[in-house]
Amino acid sequence: MTSGPAANWSGSEPPSGSSISWNLSLLLAGDGNISSPPAPSAAANFSNQFVQPAWRIALWSLAYGGVVTVAVFGNLIVIWIILAHKRMRTITNYFLVNLAFADASMAAFNTLINFIYAVHNEWYFGEAYCRFHNFFPITAVFASIYSMTAIAVDRYMAIIDPLKPRLSATATKVVIGSIWILAFLLAFPQCLYSITRVMPGRTLCYVAWPDGLKQRFTYHVIVIVLVYCFPLLVMGITYTVVGITLWGGEIPGDTSDKYHEQLKAKRKVVKMMIVVVVTFAICWLPYHIYFIVTGIYQQLNRWKYIQQVYLASFWLAMSSTMYNPIIYCCLNKRFRAGFKRAFRWCPFIEVSSYDELELKVARFHPTRQSSLYTVSRMESSMTVVFDPSDGENAKSSRKKRASSRDASSNGCSRRNSKSASTASSFIGSPYTSVDEYS
Repeated sequence: MTSGPAANWSGSEPPSGSSISWNLSLLLAGDGNISSPPAPSAAANFSNQFVQPAWRIALWSLAYGGVVTVAVFGNLIVIWIILAHKRMRTITNYFLVNLAFADASMAAFNTLINFIYAVHNEWYFGEAYCRFHNFFPITAVFASIYSMTAIAVDRYMAIIDPLKPRLSATATKVVIGSIWILAFLLAFPQCLYSITRVMPGRTLCYVAWPDGLKQRFTYHVIVIVLVYCFPLLVMGITYTVVGITLWGGEIPGDTSDKYHEQLKAKRKVVKMMIVVVVTFAICWLPYHIYFIVTGIYQQLNRWKYIQQVYLASFWLAMSSTMYNPIIYCCLNKRFRAGFKRAFRWCPFIEVSSYDELELKVARFHPTRQSSLYTVSRMESSMTVVFDPSDGENAKSSRKKRASSRDASSNGCSRRNSKSASTASSFIGSPYTSVDEYS
């Protein structure tokens, strides 16, 4: 899934008259790139027009190093926030754990290795890691985007058809496991055909497709469809329908406070996930366009600035792994509280008591009727003090208070039952807590 400029060339000899070293064209390990290397004697006669000055390498190193640092530590903190706090363990957040794990893994195991290979044009990491290096990026990207797709479908079902039962913890684990199995199957050809080749003065890592350029291009198209076009289409449709439902207008009738709170919480979650999906789509679009265009117009691989175009598009694609923790922190108050706790050692970070409560205390308990819960909470908070010296008056006062309390309870129940029934078909299952959406 990754390669450098001119790596798309396929043949047994280097292009006649080209000033581009065939070695440099194998910049990044991911895609496979030639069916067989050119002869060493011929390759030695070619100059390397892609050699970069030291200042440019330093700038690219800072750019890629920043992505890896933010992506790895940011996503690990997201995983900690969710797994270490019971209130954060919702269906949506379990998929976010899977997404964070895939992003952190790709940043840690692929991004810097790819960049080093691009700069030095030398594979230092052995044959086994060459196979892993070509195999894992597709696996991680597949797991990332289909975790987003699973969240979109789950949000769709929870909002459009709320009376259907939600995914259980076991079903969620099965879905996540299935995503990784499919990802392994899609990426397996990259592992199968990966090889290292020791050439005079350097070692190369690439994917040697049996049928050469045509097979490589076909595989690329399949990967782009499965890990970009199809899931984005599904998420586009689901979030459009969900958006129309949530922002299309208020439900008529007398609605409860809990309905408004759940509606607001649902909107926040959906808004956050739409930002995540749009960010992913923007970051990966130039990368996929690069491979389609250079696959069709092979002569572009000899262009003087193609290496910079590739490094820029690859950096943008890899940067998608670092944006999600930033988005969560900015758009979700509980993740923001979690990040404050993680960085509380910083002198300018202050964790308030409200932040602590956001991660520990549930706002509502799941009940059949929010209005009945409100009444029961009001009743439990009432305290009666009796004077032992006034026994008869105490008995009569208890009777009066009891009858008054029963009447008010019945009245409250009748008044609120209408609003609860009005909103129940829209806000979701009556057993669902606001915590599930916020």
